Amino acid sequence: MSLSPKARRALVDRYRIIDGADFRLADRDPADKGILSDFDKDEGAEQLARGVAHLAALQERLYADGRFALLVVFQAMDAAGKDGTIKHVMSGVNPAGVSVTSFKQPGPVELAHDFLWRIHMALPANGRIGIFNRSHYEDVLVSRVHPEIIADQGLPHGPTLDGRPASEKFWDRRLKDIAHFERYLTHQNIHVIKFFLHVSKEEQRKRLLARLDDEEKLWKFSPSDVKERDYWDQYQHAYEAAIAATAHKRAPWFVVPADRKWYARIVVVEALIDLLESLDPQPPESGHDAQTLAKAREALQHED
Repeated sequence: MSLSPKARRALVDRYRIIDGADFRLADRDPADKGILSDFDKDEGAEQLARGVAHLAALQERLYADGRFALLVVFQAMDAAGKDGTIKHVMSGVNPAGVSVTSFKQPGPVELAHDFLWRIHMALPANGRIGIFNRSHYEDVLVSRVHPEIIADQGLPHGPTLDGRPASEKFWDRRLKDIAHFERYLTHQNIHVIKFFLHVSKEEQRKRLLARLDDEEKLWKFSPSDVKERDYWDQYQHAYEAAIAATAHKRAPWFVVPADRKWYARIVVVEALIDLLESLDPQPPESGHDAQTLAKAREALQHED
């Protein structure tokens, strides 16, 4: 049995951030289980399957409705489970109505444009769900921790090749640009929902070790994953600042406990269901009168 609307709301509200004024990432437990504290992994898998089926039905209605789109943003530290979450949560939806875009470090073409240029190019059309596996937030996360990425762009108050770091004013302004951009999207009927898969440093360590021990997952490992752990505190600060500055009721963040993969996936699927249920997409009316439909039925039934 799927979660009731009341239980679903209690689950997702626990992790929903719509006002970052008092937000502190350190207050969020990566191992939290919320109202599903009595669930184990097997029960979680059953609940996820029910949620995936429910989401698939809603996605079909969204596609048929065709009036609005859904932009789903995933951000996380390495090994937090983004790829697996996207794979499991979206496993039942019609691929024709979903697109997944993965944003890597910008190359020369991207760096020659404004930082939101490549985001515009990947936005979902009406009726579709667009999933960003990493996103425009990389430009206030990775670039903030490693400002040398954008040091040669000559941006006002930005980092420079001679070693001058970017000012706080630069990052504040960029975060405001993102917040304004997301509100603009909502004005165009693109509904924005953002997930930060919050994994602990110890759990990340265990998962990176597991990759090293599994030949089938070894391709996912990179020595840079270990090196980036040296910047853990800087990343936590960058994520906290980004979430606090851009959380809004029309473009909420969900800080999802990710130490248990099965639980993170349930939170994500139930948050998507909650949003789509609130939008209540409906297929358009056929536009055909009863007599036309009756003639079509008769013709099909009496075909040679």
